[in-house]
Amino acid sequence: MSEPTNPPNPDAPDEAVPAQRADTGEVIGTRRGMFGANNGGDTSGYGGLVRTVRLPGASTRPYGGPDGAEGAGVFDEIADELEGALDEQGLVPENVLDKTVVDRGEITFHVQREYLPVVVRTLRDDPALRFELCTGVSGVHYPDDKGRELHAVYHLRSITHNRLIRLEVTAPDADPHVPSTVDIYPTNDWHERETYDFFGLIFDGHPALTRIMMPDDWQGFPQRKDYPLGGIPVEYKGAQIPAPDQRRSYT
Repeated sequence: MSEPTNPPNPDAPDEAVPAQRADTGEVIGTRRGMFGANNGGDTSGYGGLVRTVRLPGASTRPYGGPDGAEGAGVFDEIADELEGALDEQGLVPENVLDKTVVDRGEITFHVQREYLPVVVRTLRDDPALRFELCTGVSGVHYPDDKGRELHAVYHLRSITHNRLIRLEVTAPDADPHVPSTVDIYPTNDWHERETYDFFGLIFDGHPALTRIMMPDDWQGFPQRKDYPLGGIPVEYKGAQIPAPDQRRSYT
């Protein structure tokens, strides 16, 4: 059998492996193990892994676009229109938008939480923007991101202009309040309830902010990173299998 004309290079990067973020941005903590368990509950066998938790920093213009081309692009057009529309309403964009991040071909506007309703209404109603659809509200919990431990993320789509953007707001653990957007995007009724149920974010002005997945009397918020792994002991052929957060660690 003849040798391949272009043998694989063992030193070449694997195209199947996601590209690593550059060592820039904001470091908010260090994660150890596969699942971040720090109470002896990491039974994955990967307890020796150490990873820096880093959030991408603010981007500088030109922002480009989703195609990754250099220079001004679609993201700059969206940012210009949004900042201009806010200015027309007597708002200072720098006071409304904490930062703008372009990372991995996506743009995220970080919004001060008190200005969230005016921003989403502007994005929906301005003819040059027309983000008619909010496809979901997601929660994220960063216990080490002091003063803004809870994040709410909104995914917006413009059907008119065929564009996608993301909004992100933060709230401290001690004051987990974010304005509701149900009166602007009615389908967020369900999304905000789910985010409240799992993360404890309280959406002020929501018409009926109740649990949607967990029982009404459930204690705590299961998708926070400091929530116990939980589970119940199980009898199996005479052996006792403890709950996940009580099993021995392999680290």
